[in-house]
Amino acid sequence: MTGKAPFTPANGTSSPIETDPSGNDTSSPVEAIPSGDKIPTLWIVLGVVLVLLLIAGIIIAVNAMINNPAQTETLRDIMIIFMAFVSLITGLALVILLVQLARLTNLLQYEIRPILEATNETIGSLRGTTQFLSDNLVAPVVKANSSFAALRRAIELFDFRRPK
Repeated sequence: MTGKAPFTPANGTSSPIETDPSGNDTSSPVEAIPSGDKIPTLWIVLGVVLVLLLIAGIIIAVNAMINNPAQTETLRDIMIIFMAFVSLITGLALVILLVQLARLTNLLQYEIRPILEATNETIGSLRGTTQFLSDNLVAPVVKANSSFAALRRAIELFDFRRPK
């Protein structure tokens, strides 16, 4: 259950019929949301069937191996060769992975780190430049503007012009 309240139309009835703003029924049923209860049941049934098929296959394979020891030895030899081949491929993949990891470490240490250090130096220089401009250019301009604004306001207060 989703925990949502049941559908209640604007006219106060509890039927799942849509209504238009005037309160009249349009006689078209509201689409029902399909329940999701059947999907997990289907997956459970498929899982049980798959497990039963796997168990049956193992029983048939063991029975065939017991009845044919020569074929079992051949199958064993083939599996040993296959496992050796898989081990060889896995070892090769690990060696390639180690080489790539060493190259990445080298890249980070000798190429990325100097770029980051140069960026930090540039940011420090930019901070100094902005502080210098703030102290020597912006602050005097702000002081001059505030002085002119005070002078203009004082002139407005002591209006020496003749009234009209």
